[in-house]
Amino acid sequence: MTTAPTTSPNGTTTQPLQPLLNDALIVLRAPTQVWSDGTGDMGAAAVHGVYHGDVRHVSSLVASCDESSIEWISTAPDGASRVVFGGILRGIDDPTPDPKVRLLRDRRVDDGVVSESWTVHSRVDEPLRTTLRLRLTPEFAQLHEVKSGHARPRATDVVVDGADARIDAGPQGLELVAPGARVASDADGVEAAWTLEIPAFGAVEIGWTLNLRDDTLVVGSATAPARWDAAAVAARTDDPRLARWLRTALDDLDALRLVLPEHPRDEFFAAGAPWFFTLFGRDSIWAARLALPLDREIAASTLRVLARLQGTDDDAQTAQEPGKILHELRASALEIPGEGIVLPPRYYGSVDSTPLWICLLADAWRAGMPEAEVRELLPTLRAALGWIRDSGDSDGDGFLDYIDRLGTGLSNQGWKDSGDSIQWRDGSLAEGPIALCEVQAYAYEAALAGADLLAEFGEARDADDVAFWRTWAADLKRRFAETYWVETPEGRYPAVALDRDKRPVDTLTSNIGHLLGTGILSPDDEAHIAGLLLGESMSSGYGIRTMSTGAAGYWPVSYHGGSVWVHDTAISAYGMLRAGLREQAHAVVDGLLDAAEGFAYRVPELHAGDPRTHSSVPTPYPAACRPQAWSAAAAVVCLTTLAPAPGA
Repeated sequence: MTTAPTTSPNGTTTQPLQPLLNDALIVLRAPTQVWSDGTGDMGAAAVHGVYHGDVRHVSSLVASCDESSIEWISTAPDGASRVVFGGILRGIDDPTPDPKVRLLRDRRVDDGVVSESWTVHSRVDEPLRTTLRLRLTPEFAQLHEVKSGHARPRATDVVVDGADARIDAGPQGLELVAPGARVASDADGVEAAWTLEIPAFGAVEIGWTLNLRDDTLVVGSATAPARWDAAAVAARTDDPRLARWLRTALDDLDALRLVLPEHPRDEFFAAGAPWFFTLFGRDSIWAARLALPLDREIAASTLRVLARLQGTDDDAQTAQEPGKILHELRASALEIPGEGIVLPPRYYGSVDSTPLWICLLADAWRAGMPEAEVRELLPTLRAALGWIRDSGDSDGDGFLDYIDRLGTGLSNQGWKDSGDSIQWRDGSLAEGPIALCEVQAYAYEAALAGADLLAEFGEARDADDVAFWRTWAADLKRRFAETYWVETPEGRYPAVALDRDKRPVDTLTSNIGHLLGTGILSPDDEAHIAGLLLGESMSSGYGIRTMSTGAAGYWPVSYHGGSVWVHDTAISAYGMLRAGLREQAHAVVDGLLDAAEGFAYRVPELHAGDPRTHSSVPTPYPAACRPQAWSAAAAVVCLTTLAPAPGA
């Protein structure tokens, strides 16, 4: 799939670009999302549109008034799934200075449904007559096309029936229901028009609904209500910033809940909007793990969902291996034009999902997951441990690693999965197989957790495995201490990874924050690492940078090379708390709260690593997704961190 470059009015040639997101407004209920500008209209920005699943059904949607321009003056979000836009219609107003004719546009999004009510309020002392119009352009472009700037409209069949219009594009389609409207279609789209008679000092309301269809969907919306009350959770803190963040974050987590259709009671968190409205092993596990103090049941159901999709075969085309936990689930292959990446619908290219699954199972058990539910997952646990032992180490050096066997898969398969994320301190790229430092920590924790679970719930045949995994973990800890630590002008710290030649890749990165609290480090080393992460080169004041400012590859708006990821910073705080470093964890949370305030409490996937001394608010990373489940779950980590210490 290719798209030709375009020529701008000044004669320059431009390539298609990924849409920017920072100025767009989103309303969502997974797997449905609507992106617009602050007026509610869509079409002016590349990301705008109505999406359902992995398809953008509508690329442009505009409200207009025949007798007046609509001057939009307010945007009022009400949770994740509703927003009200306010405008004035001065073209039909009286000549006095105060605006007396207002239009309120109330948008709501549910699973497969987008609806709006438009209400014209008049304070004019005589009746008014006006015509309001809705115009939409159907598209049905694949999500990955939109993301890469290569969106291609699909051919459609349009049938108008009175006040309704049905638009069919094969496996996808939509229906516009516009009671009281005159609906018509042309080559450019569909239009609905309402002629209104507004009484003096009165109001008139109209409405319309889009019903969206996608027969290829592999995920569905959770129908049960969330098990938490956002207001009640927010009331647990006396910090007003954290309270506001919690209310927003928990509403977003509610809207990000998904299920697989064949198991509608087992929920998980979609990774995030707009590109990742589906199941991601690592992301869904981390979001459930960070939110565990809030909701134990979604942790248990996430474990079950991933267990059902656990790898059983050795298949290079999907990166599947026996016992391996899924990375990503899609309705169709995911193509990333220009990068040579084509991922199959069910893709297992993740080195960390499997040990993290075991860690989440242990955490959920210790948090009170029912014994019968834990026992049910013992076969998955045994298979996951088997993957760590038999397949996770591709070159036999005793450390878990990854390499892209597919050839068109992800070249980096840890959470920093961009192509340039694993760099030497001089800026050159490390070559694989890559053995990430944090993955060894996850594996260490998983081995001990797995041993504990087998000792508690296993059968007599598991006794040897219990001893094996405890010995395996102790050996890994010893070899990690001998192999990963480096000394550079920035100090002594664990390398981000080992490269194909077993050399420690010497860049100082946030990956080392994931080691904290896992047990792979000594208490003294944990305190030392916490100090490095809070130092000037790593802490921006709004969170922990992914890469030190002392590295040649550092750039504050690099995706993984100097930016700040909220979940990544929260994982460091979580580790500090588990390591007993409460003061350091509090310092990290202070920075996160400052960042949350700067983003009006809907924190994005990541933001720039510019230092706080240079900017009074965090600088957006313009293509950052939001809301993102693990960024939202970071608010729960902050609540846990700021809670009084046990016995205090």
